Amino acid sequence: MKKTVLALAVATTLAAPVVTQADTILYGSARVSIDYIDEDPINGYWDVVDNDSRLGVLGSEELGGGLSAIYQYEFGVDVTDGGNFNGNRPKFVGLRGGFGSLTVGTQESPYYHVTGITDTFNSSKSFGSTAWLGGSLDGFTVNISSDRASGGGALTRLSNSIYYATPDFNGFTGEAMLVLNGANNEPGYSDGIDMWNIAAKYSNGPFFAGVSYISLDGEKVSADIANNAVASIDLDMDQWTVGLGYTAGPFSVGLIYEQGTLNEWGLLRDYTIDGRINGVRFNDVKFFPGADDAQNWYLTASYAFGNNTIRAAYGQLDTGISRDFVGNTYDDKMDNYLVGYQYNFSKRTSVWAEYIGRRADNILYGDQDAVSIGTRVDF
Repeated sequence: MKKTVLALAVATTLAAPVVTQADTILYGSARVSIDYIDEDPINGYWDVVDNDSRLGVLGSEELGGGLSAIYQYEFGVDVTDGGNFNGNRPKFVGLRGGFGSLTVGTQESPYYHVTGITDTFNSSKSFGSTAWLGGSLDGFTVNISSDRASGGGALTRLSNSIYYATPDFNGFTGEAMLVLNGANNEPGYSDGIDMWNIAAKYSNGPFFAGVSYISLDGEKVSADIANNAVASIDLDMDQWTVGLGYTAGPFSVGLIYEQGTLNEWGLLRDYTIDGRINGVRFNDVKFFPGADDAQNWYLTASYAFGNNTIRAAYGQLDTGISRDFVGNTYDDKMDNYLVGYQYNFSKRTSVWAEYIGRRADNILYGDQDAVSIGTRVDF
């Protein structure tokens, strides 16, 4: 009798409808290095540096009819200073199906999905503010708040965003993003659509090509600076980029070209004034005018042999900013030189040694020489 009841219970369980469970993956990456930085006008120094370590979960759930729910929740985890669970890492939820994917949250921008073809080094210094117009030179990093329409500065990831990606049409894809952050729009941001970004890409076999355009329709505001002087600040942004990539066996190369707005307004440290913008006080800053004709190009190449990979890059960013408000003139160009070596112990663990050099004498930066020796473990 007991066997019969047990058999009946098993049969009933097997006959019940199957409930699809969400497939969730826990992942992370620890990236830490020992760096020596010699940057004008700061004396050279050693530092233990976190290079965008992160911890996250991602997954999907099949909803039937080819439709899936997708989600990702990623945190920055600083393995050096303990600044954990911070940063504008990807955090989104949405749907994916035959129409493509539609997600809402903090997400990588279509602009970065084109320029990122050249983001190949390990050090966080390699693809920063002097390497591309979407770095921290877009005019928002030094804004009154660290959480504006651009999500804190660089155009890598944008918060408060709606993102759509088309299906793959024989290698052709399209992307579109809107940033809606009207509750935090002062001073000068639109209270409607703060930023919009589109991209078209082709990726098939060894070839990649992409183009992207990003725009912010901001307003003009006035700022009282030293001695009752008034500066007019334009918060518009208008940038476009083209990216090309090619991979042939162990060799790969990537090239981007960008043109557009760079620092329509900005703040430069190490210059003390007593200024206010809409009641917010600043110290140790200086205003400088921006440029709407900045240009940048950046070329990277890599070669892999066995467990080894060598990389090199060169680029030139023309800021278009050759003077400040008081008439001082500057060289508006900066050159970037990078070389690196990586050894892979396995698919998940590697070590690197990289050199990052910059030659500049302008209102934003001086020369820089940095060496980064680090390790990376993915899981």
